[in-house]
Amino acid sequence: MSIFPADIVAQAEAIIRDFTAAGLMVSTAESCTGGLIAGALTEISGSSSVVDRGFVTYTNTAKMEMLGVQEETLIRFGAVSEETARQMVHGALFRSRAAIAVSVTGIAGPGGGSAEKPVGLVHLAAKSRTGGLTHRKMHYGDIGRDQVRLATVRTAFGMIQELAQL
Repeated sequence: MSIFPADIVAQAEAIIRDFTAAGLMVSTAESCTGGLIAGALTEISGSSSVVDRGFVTYTNTAKMEMLGVQEETLIRFGAVSEETARQMVHGALFRSRAAIAVSVTGIAGPGGGSAEKPVGLVHLAAKSRTGGLTHRKMHYGDIGRDQVRLATVRTAFGMIQELAQL
């Protein structure tokens, strides 16, 4: 029995199976999910051959120190932005042995939102060493903190699978 919903477990199992077969590793850079993406992957037996490392960078300082996000990016665009998500994923990829990395930064709620950046706004980025880079701006809405975080895990897994094209 898993602490994650069955659909997330199935996505994680597929990533672990496919990445194991291809000899690929993944890393994560997480803010609003607080490590749930890495946690869901490591829920699967055999994940140690696929999951290289996860960075939980909840604060701006952690984003800068652990992932190399530029302070000027955070000042100009904010932590919850495409620009920050892209710098986070770049940092995760190049500070790991992974072939593919994924990053997430957002506002899970219930507080912290604004008219410009409402609760449920999440920016995700995925990057591969072969040059592929994708970004998604998701508006999950104010559906509850747990549901925003789980929806983000689902989206992140989909992006990993699409970028790997396995």
